[in-house]
Amino acid sequence: MPEVKLAVRNVSKAFRTPTGSLPVLVDQSLNVGDREFLALLGPSGCGKSTLLRIIDGLVQPDSGEVIQDGRNVTGRTGFGKAMVFQTFDLFPWRTVLDNVAFGLEVRGVDRKTRHERARRLIEQVGLAGFERSFPRQLSGGMQQRVGIARALAVDPDILLMDEPFGALDVMTREVLQDELLGIWQQDRKTVVFVTHGVEEALYLADRVVIYSPRPARVCADLTVPFPRPRSEETRWLPAFAEMRREIGEILKQAGKGRP
Repeated sequence: MPEVKLAVRNVSKAFRTPTGSLPVLVDQSLNVGDREFLALLGPSGCGKSTLLRIIDGLVQPDSGEVIQDGRNVTGRTGFGKAMVFQTFDLFPWRTVLDNVAFGLEVRGVDRKTRHERARRLIEQVGLAGFERSFPRQLSGGMQQRVGIARALAVDPDILLMDEPFGALDVMTREVLQDELLGIWQQDRKTVVFVTHGVEEALYLADRVVIYSPRPARVCADLTVPFPRPRSEETRWLPAFAEMRREIGEILKQAGKGRP
């Protein structure tokens, strides 16, 4: 494994509900290598998104810590991280250009510089010509491209992605998976990608950590052996189908053990 970029150490989190405390994460630890593409895979509601938000600093854990580049960043946003959500969360009153440039604007980057960078990224995600469009004028897939470009605009060391393609149709999802791989191949950011799709995890990631139903526990930590760059042919490899079956069985057995 490459040098550790990010470490989650003994993190626990429970949420208050009308019926009492609901444990979501219990004493979870995780290492992410520098420039690694890591997928967190598990059933919906198992705690993957909560873990991602703890990493980003949006949620404070009840115990444990998040270490980034050797520094404790628990409960603190920023520090070279950027998040892409499943819901597109674009500002409806801003154009594509100004949505992508938003993070740079917040950081005080001058208008000319931030718009130049935003235009480059808009072109990179395949939206050249839509700079002056508003989110309501875009399809779901196009809106998610804007979300990815907005996250990349601040040049993060770590890109956190919370089921970013989960709300899209199968065809659009596969197109965006390929585009994401192309972007990652160029920039080689450290990526932590939450998904409940087995094929998506295998196609995108270097390593897949598999979680049980809530409260999440690690069922398996698997290295993905398929060479890069990947393409549609990767999905048809016999080894891909076999690994998909193996992970499906792991998830099935984990579900049987749910309390």
